Amino acid sequence: MNYATQDIIDTLKGTRTAKGLSQRALSERTGVPQSHISKIESGGTDIRLSSLTELARALDLDLRLVPRKAVPAVDSVVRSTVPTAASAQPSLPRPAYRLDDDGENDDG
Repeated sequence: MNYATQDIIDTLKGTRTAKGLSQRALSERTGVPQSHISKIESGGTDIRLSSLTELARALDLDLRLVPRKAVPAVDSVVRSTVPTAASAQPSLPRPAYRLDDDGENDDG
């Protein structure tokens, strides 16, 4: 599993738990089997785009492909919309739509 995938998994799981939802409750909202959600969250299976979309929607998240040059602006907007209590936490999950971060700095 690569770093970007782990980021997405961490965001989904963190958002689910922050909303007080069990895997079973999320399953009921999405139609994605609870066992599959468990495998996704543990990194035991690759997440399909259709599952990712359903899970994100149920968690009030949105998936977007963002041009790399716009990522800093998007990150700034995301940080500004995080509730004050959560912003005091030392490490917030990165947005699920940030799929370009492979550890390399590429301007184009």
